[in-house]
Amino acid sequence: MPEFVWRAARADGSVQEGKTSAASREAVSRQLLGQGLTPLKVTEARAVDVTGRAPTAADAAPVFRGRDRGVASADIHVLTNELAVMLRAGLPLDRALRVLIGMAPRPSVGALVEDIFKSVKAGKGLSQALTPHQALFGDFYINMVRSGETGGQLAEVLSRLSEHLERIKALRESVVSALIYPAILVFVAAISVFMMLGFVVPQFETLFSDMGEALPLPTRIIVAVGHFFSAWWWAIALAVTALVAALRQWLASPAGRIRRDDWLLKLPVTGALTQKYEATRFTRSMGTLLGNGVPIVTALRIAADTMSNYRLRAAMESVAPAIKQGGRLADALRATGLFTPLALNMVRLGEETGRLDAMLLELARVYDGEVEVGIKRMLALLEPLLILILGAAIAAIIVSILLGILSVNELAG
Repeated sequence: MPEFVWRAARADGSVQEGKTSAASREAVSRQLLGQGLTPLKVTEARAVDVTGRAPTAADAAPVFRGRDRGVASADIHVLTNELAVMLRAGLPLDRALRVLIGMAPRPSVGALVEDIFKSVKAGKGLSQALTPHQALFGDFYINMVRSGETGGQLAEVLSRLSEHLERIKALRESVVSALIYPAILVFVAAISVFMMLGFVVPQFETLFSDMGEALPLPTRIIVAVGHFFSAWWWAIALAVTALVAALRQWLASPAGRIRRDDWLLKLPVTGALTQKYEATRFTRSMGTLLGNGVPIVTALRIAADTMSNYRLRAAMESVAPAIKQGGRLADALRATGLFTPLALNMVRLGEETGRLDAMLLELARVYDGEVEVGIKRMLALLEPLLILILGAAIAAIIVSILLGILSVNELAG
């Protein structure tokens, strides 16, 4: 029978850890509930460490090391999931928050939960306690919690929030993972060309020094560029660093973000992909909000704010006024020009059947698949193109050097 390590909350809000032999995780959870404990985490003790003992729940607990960099979106996701688990198990909100304080992986997370706990103990609702931390949680999160409090379904809403954050995280990570290899390829290409121009080419400069104009033009160009890199590599490094810093600062400004977003939308392949990615975020947020009773106009404003592209977000500003004037959502979305006929038909069907929230979530799943396919197609084009560019640059340097060597041999002969 397998062994499981577990972490559970007592009725007073304290955390207890232990190890139990059982047939499954569900059996361990039932045993803990029968003992008056609320299971927080149950994992199978598969491995044995170098000391010969099986890992315990304390071994699996997060340990803070290094500098505290503040509360990240991943911390919000974990807090949401753990709070939903405890509330579903029947633990009161204040006790659940007290447990989260003790489980905080870093001081900044503990301070955040403690501040929320103090507000709840003072008689405020969870949504009110989250409002001072709007920069961390956002309007979408707070409005979802408020709708859960109003309907008496806070645990269910937090579970949906956790699922929503998980899907958004998975979508973002799929995009980032897809771009890792091209980014590494570009970095290696830049380093390779820099090393060849700055260190390899200057080694041939003395060989070609007496030939003057007799050298082929490509060789003279490469030797001159190599000499410049060798003599001024430090200035080039400083200039590149300053340029990157200035570019990051400019992109952080409103004008820079707008120019960047315009540029992304105009690119042949990434333009359509960016549009679908933003539409996925909008439809998933909109469907989740409507499913929890948030009014459609409020849901439109919040869902539009989840879009990171400024141009696309600006295009959505006309949707809410059209709905206020009695228009239909499908017609208002069609006016933006951002959604495909399939998407508009699904929204129209959702309005006609009274299942708009479900249709929007289904549309988000459709867009998820299209974004993944689009990323694969983009990489199928991008990776060979980068390899060809890298090969062409290195081949040009090598051929130029070989032409110079052949010229030296001809003169010597």
